[in-house]
Amino acid sequence: MQDRELYGRILEISSPWEVTEVELHRSEREVVVHVEWMPSSPLICPECGGMCPGYDRRERRWRHLDTCQYKTILSATVPRVQCPEHGVQQVRVPWAEAGSRFTALFERLVIDWLKEASTAAVAEQCSLSWAEVDGIMQRAVTRGLARREAQRPVRLGIDETSFQKRHEYVTVMSDVQRGIVVDVLEDRKQETLETGLLRLGSDVLESLECIAMDMWHPYIKAVKAVVPEPADKIAYDKFHIIKHLGDAVDKVRRQEHRALVAEGIEALKGSKYLWLRGSERLERDEKQTMEELKTAATRTARAWSIKEFARQLWHYATKGWALKGWRRWYLRAIRSRLEPIKKVARMIWRHIDGVVNGIVKHVTNAKAEAINTRIQSIKKTACGFRSRARFRTAIFFHLGGLDLYPEPVIT
Repeated sequence: MQDRELYGRILEISSPWEVTEVELHRSEREVVVHVEWMPSSPLICPECGGMCPGYDRRERRWRHLDTCQYKTILSATVPRVQCPEHGVQQVRVPWAEAGSRFTALFERLVIDWLKEASTAAVAEQCSLSWAEVDGIMQRAVTRGLARREAQRPVRLGIDETSFQKRHEYVTVMSDVQRGIVVDVLEDRKQETLETGLLRLGSDVLESLECIAMDMWHPYIKAVKAVVPEPADKIAYDKFHIIKHLGDAVDKVRRQEHRALVAEGIEALKGSKYLWLRGSERLERDEKQTMEELKTAATRTARAWSIKEFARQLWHYATKGWALKGWRRWYLRAIRSRLEPIKKVARMIWRHIDGVVNGIVKHVTNAKAEAINTRIQSIKKTACGFRSRARFRTAIFFHLGGLDLYPEPVIT
């Protein structure tokens, strides 16, 4: 079998294209496969599909999957047509998307690698530049977003995630049920979230059952500004509330630790994570340690018991009973004489409707937090991102649930 026929079959090159020559460059470790448009074939406009006269021909090259240990290049003299309606257009090739310098199969390979490794690592593995690999990722996300059907999340999650140090954040909107990213917004300002929500469409905002979020004031104002019946949809999940209470317990612990150290007592040293952990997660020896600590650190023990009381208030089925339970908790917290606990209690009570919504609607931001964890892992693997645009692209690539692969594909 001649090399032209071999590569024609491997690449599935068919009329109106044909393989005319195969060159082997040993010194460059490269195979160049020359493909030509058959002269007898009519020229077609890629926009309207109509037959058109030829305009000129231009040579193009595409990187393809390697042939054994040799880099493989497809080289073709591609015709351009003069369409009466669409002007000068380049004929489409069946092995690559318009504007790409890589075949569809090669881009698929790079996309598969990018799912497992950083841009720099893939560039080294595939003998590409960083910019070339980044371009493949950007095209993959662009085509995936174009193909994605209009998102109609029933439960929307809104959360912030750090972009860089010094309190640089982006806002991630996610479909809580499917665990995929719906949108990535460049900051956590009210007007930015309003714009992002409005992009979902009024019908989607109307049909939302709930919006799981934290108590960041700009988020609350944005939702109230554009979402119908926000009081029934805003919901705060257990994770964020217990996190606030855990921080309050730790502040009390640090205050009491300083007071005890001044008296020569270091009972609280190294106990931070015991107080933050739920009582049911303590090992037998840790429970014994906690009993001893409660005797030595009465203020911290009191703060911890208030936190644990709050953790038991997520079983209610109706708003009325949930509100009664939280009212009992609030009175106990506000009378605790522990200012960090009182501060959090006031914050929770200001947002009690959203807390109750989260309980009776069984709202959890667990998937949103899992997304956040994945995002930070992506950022760590990439050793950070210089721009929000590239950060956004990476998030969509890994977590957008997108169809990333190019078409057409030679199989």
